[in-house]
Amino acid sequence: MTNANVDEIWDDWKAAVNMTASEIDEWLDTDESREVGQKDDGSGESVGHKSGRRIVDILNTKKADLNESDVAWMHKVVGYVKRHSAQGPASDVEHSRWRYSLMNWGNDPLKK
Repeated sequence: MTNANVDEIWDDWKAAVNMTASEIDEWLDTDESREVGQKDDGSGESVGHKSGRRIVDILNTKKADLNESDVAWMHKVVGYVKRHSAQGPASDVEHSRWRYSLMNWGNDPLKK
């Protein structure tokens, strides 16, 4: 893998993932986090919840140490956040399943 692959996604990743590793970790421990998202492998854990754990791992990795799998996941996260952000609710964003789902993917739409 080249540094160009990481550099290609880096700015979009930093914009999409606006929560810190510790904020995501804390969030993933909440009931709200566990209650949202698709659960499709029988484990009872949603795709987004698993993604949050992977995002924490990537955030705790130095840019120079990221591998191809990490970069591919970064692309997936950026795409998800962009698509999902465009579908926000008309009211009560703060307590919406929409926001909770985005937060599982490392993006708090209320965070400035």
